[in-house]
Amino acid sequence: MTASVISRPQADEYATYYGNYINKVPEGDVLALLATQIGDTLKLIESIPEARGTHRYAPDKWSIKEVLGHICDTERIMSYRALRIARADATPLPGFEQNDYVPAGAFDRRTLADLSEELAAIRQATLHLFRHLGPEALARRGTASGNPFTPRALAYVIAGHERHHVDILKTKYLPA
Repeated sequence: MTASVISRPQADEYATYYGNYINKVPEGDVLALLATQIGDTLKLIESIPEARGTHRYAPDKWSIKEVLGHICDTERIMSYRALRIARADATPLPGFEQNDYVPAGAFDRRTLADLSEELAAIRQATLHLFRHLGPEALARRGTASGNPFTPRALAYVIAGHERHHVDILKTKYLPA
């Protein structure tokens, strides 16, 4: 069965922390948002000169390239969690430490174009996954980082997480 519209998750379908991301997702079709927001994000990345890719707005903050790498890593992990839970895998899934992943990703060695291409490919895979999950799979419950999650909630987390970081890129990294 193919999902038509993924309904907004209830508060018991995700860890409280992720409510910040879910609340950034407007009412409506989250799959349509995932499909359109990536285009806006890719346009934003294209507008950034390569020389600014390693810019940090403060010494202890990630570079623009590291933010993009973090968005890629997080979407992969959240999609993987959604897949495992949707397939009725009851194994509790571990957390991940973003502050370890970012330096290990060596994103500053890559080009903005390469990171953009990777993000686009990841989003296509994410969309294919969620478009083919039926209502039962979307509502299945699992555990990640010691917290309850449903695939439905993870779709919203992915959309809200990207929106969160794009907002930060626009307000703190890029000149007006």
